[in-house]
Amino acid sequence: MVLERGALRYTPAGIPAIEFRLAHQSEQMEAENLRKVECEMPCVALGPTANLIAALKPGDIIQVGGFLAARSLKVKSPVLHVTTIEFFEGN
Repeated sequence: MVLERGALRYTPAGIPAIEFRLAHQSEQMEAENLRKVECEMPCVALGPTANLIAALKPGDIIQVGGFLAARSLKVKSPVLHVTTIEFFEGN
C-alpha cells in the first residue's frame, strides 16, 4: 500500500524520478510456521515507472518488483528501486 508519495522531479539528464514509501503486509513460512510480516520501505522509481507512481495516492494498493540498493554512496540504508508495478482493481 502506498503510504506517501513525493513530487515527480527530473534528473539532470531529464529522466522522471519519484520517491515514495510503501507498507508491506503478508504471511510467510519460516521454520515451518506461518509468520505475519509487516514493514515500511522507502522506494524510488525512474523513467516510465515514475510517471505511473506519480498518479497514485496514499492508500492505493500495488504490487512492485525491483532491487535494493544503498540510498547513496554516503548513506548505506536500503531503498527499493521499483522497476515493475502491478495495479489492483479499485485504485
